[in-house]
Amino acid sequence: MSSSITSSGRLLPDRHPQGDFFLCDIFDAIPKDDMVTMEHPIFSLSTRPDRRILRYAHNDVEIEVTPSVKGLATIHDKDILIYCISQLMAALNAGKSVSRRLHLRAHDLLVATNRETSGDAYRRLKAAFERLAGTRITTNLETGGHDVTSGFGLIESWEIVRHARGGRMVSVAVTLSEWLYRAVMAKSVLTLSRDYFRLRKPLERRIYEIARKHCGRQESWRVSVDLLLKKSGAASPRRVFRKMLRDMIAAGHLPDYEMVEEVDDMIRFSLRDAVVEGPVRSVPVLPPEAHDAARALAPGWDVHALEAEWRGFWVRSGRPRLTAPQKAFLAWVKQRVARG
Repeated sequence: MSSSITSSGRLLPDRHPQGDFFLCDIFDAIPKDDMVTMEHPIFSLSTRPDRRILRYAHNDVEIEVTPSVKGLATIHDKDILIYCISQLMAALNAGKSVSRRLHLRAHDLLVATNRETSGDAYRRLKAAFERLAGTRITTNLETGGHDVTSGFGLIESWEIVRHARGGRMVSVAVTLSEWLYRAVMAKSVLTLSRDYFRLRKPLERRIYEIARKHCGRQESWRVSVDLLLKKSGAASPRRVFRKMLRDMIAAGHLPDYEMVEEVDDMIRFSLRDAVVEGPVRSVPVLPPEAHDAARALAPGWDVHALEAEWRGFWVRSGRPRLTAPQKAFLAWVKQRVARG
């Protein structure tokens, strides 16, 4: 009798099915971030251990973020989640099977997020995993159409699967929270500029996230300094926060967007590519069915990335008046797919 068969004649359970994990091996995955944590303050902007309990309420959204003894997860720790989300979305768009348990190579993660690959970088990475797993969130936010009323961690668990000879981590297994995984499966994500990982200051990263979520591909978006302070999660006094915004405006290196201070304590974000000569045209609005039609024309492609590329093409073309935006978009998609 085969050793894989019990005395009752039945097969032993498959204890390690392939579907139990997803291997992160897509090297050119486009950076993606989930829209919920882009809009609302979840991560600490502090560069020192932050052991505050954060509470945030805006409109009907309530969030409480509780740290572990290691402190709150930081905006730089979020790089790990962005890498995981990017890998999952690239796989989904390619028609591959995915799981909320991911196996990743630490070196690939460090390279993809523009980090050093020194021994100290691996130690910082380990500390980031600990903060992500230890930070607990309670919220009424929805992901994928589900109400979440219980507490959860940003990641459910992690483990170093393999060490190098000197003790440095080589491969890591990460299990995302069900809450975050639902957001990915619902494709509630947005594409980030790769230059996001070049932003050194935590507030710069947070402000870019907010602009990407709210301004998106619109020509511009205006927000008060007070609301921006609230949504950023910054602990700085208002006058200090305004000074930091002015420094960012002077530096002018926020990816994709230009920041301008306006009267009445308002900040305006504008798409950098949107500054063109001639009459200003309103941004074309696509109906939801346009995405379904685009998926049929471009199976396996990220239709939201295609839409963003098409809007950039429209801007560079001088913003022509479109009487049928959906028809123009789908015609462009056909040409884009033909080019490969």
